Amino acid sequence: MIRRITGALFVLAAIAFGVAASVLSSTFEWPDILREPADVVLPAFTAGGTSLIWTWFAVAWTYALLAIPILLLPHVLNRRHDPVLRTATWLGAASVLLSLIGFLRWVFVVPPLARAYAEGDETTRAAVRAAWTAQHQFGGALLGEHLGQLLGIAWSVGVCVALLREHRWVAIAGLVASALYLTNQGDVLATAIPDFPVWDLGGLIGSTAWGLWTVAIGVTVWRRTGDVTQLSEHVE
Repeated sequence: MIRRITGALFVLAAIAFGVAASVLSSTFEWPDILREPADVVLPAFTAGGTSLIWTWFAVAWTYALLAIPILLLPHVLNRRHDPVLRTATWLGAASVLLSLIGFLRWVFVVPPLARAYAEGDETTRAAVRAAWTAQHQFGGALLGEHLGQLLGIAWSVGVCVALLREHRWVAIAGLVASALYLTNQGDVLATAIPDFPVWDLGGLIGSTAWGLWTVAIGVTVWRRTGDVTQLSEHVE
């Protein structure tokens, strides 16, 4: 039963996050708006009202669902003592936590900044712009986008290494998806190093491929866990 739950949660988390992120994209122009200045982002956030805050809340916690199957995966694969998979699991859990912090700042940090910007004079707005940049670079670019994504990629690479013998094509697809997702770091690093090369489609293609791969992992665990467990015991 726990094996099927783990597989279902991989699929559920990916689909639920995809739906929430699509709503956010259509109502707030995410993720493109992340690279806009405070003078653009904060008025747009205010215009979104309470519904936008709840959308961010949904985005955050649907992504957080991914932590559960990540932590369960070594158990259902009967690879609890595999050092590669065990390390990858903790990196993956840390990735989800950091990404959750990055998302939830839009629920708890950005709203008061947006209100102060909307209600304040030019002096207040100048202070808000500085505060916005600081929290956006720290909570967003550093924690959520840089560390969160890198640790998530490290998790997927570790899982692919662990599955390479049992499910070669799923593992290869995961490595390709991870490499594509890594290209999004150019856009993140460009927020600090303006001349850093950026592939504009890296974020969209990489995150989509990575999300679809998590669905594939879920389906694999759901449908063929018995085979995986048997093969894992044989390999070990």
